[in-house]
Amino acid sequence: MTEISCTRCGEERATLDKLPFPDNLGARIQAEICRICWDEWLQRQMQLINHYALDVRTAEARDFLRRNVEAFLFGSGEADEIDTSQEGKLSW
Repeated sequence: MTEISCTRCGEERATLDKLPFPDNLGARIQAEICRICWDEWLQRQMQLINHYALDVRTAEARDFLRRNVEAFLFGSGEADEIDTSQEGKLSW
């Protein structure tokens, strides 16, 4: 298991075993981001998908998530917020 100094948290931690995406961003994430920060992103990604009711089959949703993963992990650009003001107040 390879360890890196994580760009996001600054800790020496295990890196991902494989590329999360088959492109330059995936290679950058594997080289610079620890497994713990990646797991935090996966939780955030699920929140974004649910909050915005994203259909990840569309290019727009994938672009939205790509922009947010870069903001979340590398601080580049602005991340979209999740409005939690209605949390627990919705009824079906």
